[in-house]
Amino acid sequence: MNLLDTTHSALRSLRANKLRSALTALGIIIGVAAVITMLAVGEGAKRQVAEKLKSLGTNLIVIYPGAVTSSGVRLGSGSRNTLTENDARAIQDEVAHVLAAAPGLRGTGQVVNGNLNWSTLIYGIGPEYLTAREWRVLRGRGLDENDVRSSAKVALVGQTVAQMLFGGTDPTGETIRVKYVPFTIVGLLDAKGQNLSGMDQDDVILIPISTARGRILGQSQGRSRTVGHLYVKMADGADMKGAEERVRELLRQRHRLQADQDDDFNIRNLSEVVQAEQAASDVLSSLLAAVASVSLLVGGIGIMNIMLV
Repeated sequence: MNLLDTTHSALRSLRANKLRSALTALGIIIGVAAVITMLAVGEGAKRQVAEKLKSLGTNLIVIYPGAVTSSGVRLGSGSRNTLTENDARAIQDEVAHVLAAAPGLRGTGQVVNGNLNWSTLIYGIGPEYLTAREWRVLRGRGLDENDVRSSAKVALVGQTVAQMLFGGTDPTGETIRVKYVPFTIVGLLDAKGQNLSGMDQDDVILIPISTARGRILGQSQGRSRTVGHLYVKMADGADMKGAEERVRELLRQRHRLQADQDDDFNIRNLSEVVQAEQAASDVLSSLLAAVASVSLLVGGIGIMNIMLV
């Protein structure tokens, strides 16, 4: 029997068993569609996680003050005043491959534009903060050393704040009041979206750290100039684990901690978070592909059983 005869025989069989043929084709279509859908869901989840991780910033080490222990009770992380702007400068100068070591203060407050008001996060920062966080200025300019030195009343606003107070129009050059203090908006930040915990990173105002300390957040600590956190941005290809250990060693030395004393700060290496999240995404994609493949296999066996009847 040649190919033409075989083809004619197959077509006659299909016409003679239309319902069986339709169910067989439907089983194959559903099985293949299930595999494609599962793989697409897995890839979509991986892409979403990757975008959120990118918004956090890559090659980043975050340092927070340690916790206070009172009457045997350990308070939350960051309840001690142990980090200073000088710590950031020391890290910048003494740790290899550091692109930016950025101190910051954080608080919340009411921001007013005319008869509109919005409660948002307020960060006191220096000019290196935007580099450390990979935050791009969409319009206007960033903050510079002169702004910090003079405690200037200037601000950068995130996309959410701009939308709530200005309806999405360009806010640069406009004046807002932050806790009753007038600020001139000198820049609009590019969108960053939500982070892994679901927080809107665009719902934020950035002002000079000196202005935040003296006028807004009220965290003046004399000459020590304590800060709420440090962001350390490393160069591409840097040994992140080695950099973390060097930062830990330097801070322990600066804080005069003895060998038997615990760190008075907490370090979080975001490169490890990125690796863990990517590994979890890979496992999820593999699991979805395996489930879809099993479904296709079971469907194929059922189809084969019908065809052999």
